[in-house]
Amino acid sequence: MNERKVVGNTAMLYIMTIAKLIFPLLTLPYLTRVLSEESYGFVSYVKSCMTYIQLIVDFGFILSSVKDIVKADNNKEKIGTIVGNTFLAKFILVLLSAVVLVVMLFTIKILQTDILFVILSFVAVATSLFLADFLFRGIEKMQYITIIYVISKGISVALTFIFVRSDDSLIWIPILDIVTNFVAVLITFLIVKRLEINIKVSSIKDCLLMIKDSFFYFLSSVATTAFSALNTLLIGIFITDLTQIAYWSLCLNIVTAIQGLYAPICNGVYPHMIKERNLKFIHKLLAIFMPVVVCGCVLCFFLASTALNIIGGEKYVAAYSLFRWMIPILFFSFPAQIYGWSTLGAIGKVKETTLSTIIAAVAQVAGLLVLIVINKFTLVNLAILRGGTEFILMAVRMVIAYKNRNLFQSDNQFYSEKER
Repeated sequence: MNERKVVGNTAMLYIMTIAKLIFPLLTLPYLTRVLSEESYGFVSYVKSCMTYIQLIVDFGFILSSVKDIVKADNNKEKIGTIVGNTFLAKFILVLLSAVVLVVMLFTIKILQTDILFVILSFVAVATSLFLADFLFRGIEKMQYITIIYVISKGISVALTFIFVRSDDSLIWIPILDIVTNFVAVLITFLIVKRLEINIKVSSIKDCLLMIKDSFFYFLSSVATTAFSALNTLLIGIFITDLTQIAYWSLCLNIVTAIQGLYAPICNGVYPHMIKERNLKFIHKLLAIFMPVVVCGCVLCFFLASTALNIIGGEKYVAAYSLFRWMIPILFFSFPAQIYGWSTLGAIGKVKETTLSTIIAAVAQVAGLLVLIVINKFTLVNLAILRGGTEFILMAVRMVIAYKNRNLFQSDNQFYSEKER
């Protein structure tokens, strides 16, 4: 029954992931055609900056709060307190992230191109603090996440075609993000009410303690972001060519979209692994999906030009070589994700999981510094470096899992406990 629940939850997350693929496939080709390369590059750059702001607001609660809710064992009073404390903790972090935004505006010249656009993008991130994906993951009701996303994002996509027509209407992009999040928050609270969960805050002290407990999850998220958003930020600082930023962002968007296909598996397995700790279940997933990943990588290599032409338009076909150099990221990232929170996090190896990400991030940052020092800071070299650090992440996590294999249940333990 538990494994069927995992399959059901994973299926719902896959529906959402497909929606996350379809919606960008509708808007991305549209935006790359109605916007100039410079404007699309600016939008992509701001979104990369907002990724860091979003990390501060989320602060790893998508993992730590999920774990707390799972341990609450369907006690609605405890769950309501966890949700309330998480919301207040996020609000505190929104205030902190506002300070970070001011620093970014003063230090990053590209952001000064359109300050109002940047501020509205920040408001969109701030409104996301009341989204309760962590709640629905914790109670294993993934269908609610899918419903919320599809409805809110569907509205945003429709309005994008109506209001965003050229570079002159660029400001509508963050405004529509705000509208999307507002709709999502409204639906979230309606569902929470239907579930008869009363949201309440125990104390500010508990919220601060929650932030403290989530710190290692946050470090892991920050380190993970060093693999993608940091590259874009540095491109804006050391290359400053918005067309190059546009090329990099489009290729990275495609890679990220494909990686998004991995997330439902990892997210669907995580609550199950917390309860069961069955390592053979992870091995079965790898045996099933790695051949699919390999086939996908081969297709990406041969269809690179075609994909860029369809998604971005003819003016982005020149980036096909860059996209090909990003393919190793797709190969290594699936096992790296599976052996991460879904495996190590499930047996309480939070520090080790975070450490693995930090090790890979340090390698990434060191590689970036070397490229800057030797004056080889190019898009292709960035792509090669990114693939190498993804391999490091995978290898470190596999070694940690092997060294801690005694903490997983053997098949005999697993089935005997199920029988009891």
